[in-house]
Amino acid sequence: MTKGRVHLLAPALLLGLLAACSKDEPAAPAAAPGAANNAAAPAAPAEPAVSAKVQSMDTGELRDMASAALRDNRMYAPAGDNAMEYYLALRDKLPEDASVRQALTDLLPYTLIAAEQGLAREDFNEAQRLVALIEKVDDTAPALPRLKSGITNGMQAVVKRTQEETDKVKKEAETRAKQLADQQRLAQQQEAERQAAQQIAAQQEAARRESERQEAERQAAARREAEQRAAQQAAQQAAARPAATAPSLRPVSTPAPRYPAEALRAGISGEVLVEITVGTDGSVVNARVLRATPARVFDREALAAVKRWKFEPVSESVTTRRTLAFAPGS
Repeated sequence: MTKGRVHLLAPALLLGLLAACSKDEPAAPAAAPGAANNAAAPAAPAEPAVSAKVQSMDTGELRDMASAALRDNRMYAPAGDNAMEYYLALRDKLPEDASVRQALTDLLPYTLIAAEQGLAREDFNEAQRLVALIEKVDDTAPALPRLKSGITNGMQAVVKRTQEETDKVKKEAETRAKQLADQQRLAQQQEAERQAAQQIAAQQEAARRESERQEAERQAAARREAEQRAAQQAAQQAAARPAATAPSLRPVSTPAPRYPAEALRAGISGEVLVEITVGTDGSVVNARVLRATPARVFDREALAAVKRWKFEPVSESVTTRRTLAFAPGS
């Protein structure tokens, strides 16, 4: 076992320094009944310090594995494959072996330092595992109470910090929700005001249009009244004047209209009432259809015929009406 002993840099000195630090630290304040148990208790059920796989090895295999772990600098990690676990299993099997005890004594300072580092970086699972190794090596190690308290306090601090961060996030979310609700209420208020303004504007526009409509109707009524008065005055003036006798028309040439071929074939008969205006030279200067039966069958031929009519010259233009009859066989 002499070759398998740990050749490390002053392990006894490191252990002494850690013990001295533990003695120099002020005592922790007394906790309420039950608090000490809660502080010392791990957050989860503690795993065995030495894995079952390591415990199942025989002494020869354990010595070989321990030596290999030391060569690879696996003094306390990884879990289940480190020199501390191999030597602890050897000590359980060979409690009187001084070389095994010495190896554990040499490894203890490094495990203590690793536990402190795990605690500093808040890796509490690793720190608990290392504390379990330390406690199995020496359950009276001066640093144990401080490490256990540090783990408990650290976990509580993390929980508290997490809760504070959760509360902060919740508060920020509530603040954002309130701001969003305020923005929505403001937007709703602005929308309501906009709609109210639109409604007022629409009412004002409707009132303006109604006023314009009433004014237009008033003006139209006034115009109609003025036109009626003018018509009445004209009628009265016309009645006061002696009636003028329209000159009589003496036809010179009134050719009959051409019978439309389609109407003739269909045996359709009808008549067209036309209004014609005869100029002073006796020619028809204007003609229009007033009524046609049936509609739009004989209109064109009737107008074409009367426009060719000739009368004796007259002193002034004369407007008169004529009815042109259309009958098959006439």
